[in-house]
Amino acid sequence: MSKNKKTTGDTYLGVGIGIGLPLGAVLGLLIFDELAIGAGIGLVFGITIGTAIDSENKKE
Repeated sequence: MSKNKKTTGDTYLGVGIGIGLPLGAVLGLLIFDELAIGAGIGLVFGITIGTAIDSENKKE
């Protein structure tokens, strides 16, 4: 085992937030005519999906 081995935690959480916010913002502008509502919904979905993928990878 190497002492200098980097552990990457919450990688998919960041990816989920990074993808969920812009997609939610666009959908919010198209559906609700409100940027903040869509961004909030996208943020929630991004956090949920990213956390689920992270926890699934930690089980292995």
